[in-house]
Amino acid sequence: MHTFLSLLTDAVSATPPLAAPKTVPEVIDGITGWVMGILAAVATMFFAIGALLYMGAGNDTGRVEQSKGYFKRSLGGYALAVLSPVFLQILQSIIGG
Repeated sequence: MHTFLSLLTDAVSATPPLAAPKTVPEVIDGITGWVMGILAAVATMFFAIGALLYMGAGNDTGRVEQSKGYFKRSLGGYALAVLSPVFLQILQSIIGG
């Protein structure tokens, strides 16, 4: 019969070794994917908020202008998402990877 401690030590000893450290270009590539995804998600959220405000604005010019501001912010977010590989490539050249 196995005790909890023996099962725990068997589980710990059966785990595979840690992965080898990644190189700087691999880390930059991983960061690029995450940054693009996060920026695109936030930009889509701003676009959706702007669309909802625009649809619900009616004749209120203040809310129409507010919704246009959200549209502009979403375009800025999409531009950053598209340009993030360029920024991270510059960062990689500065680091020297």
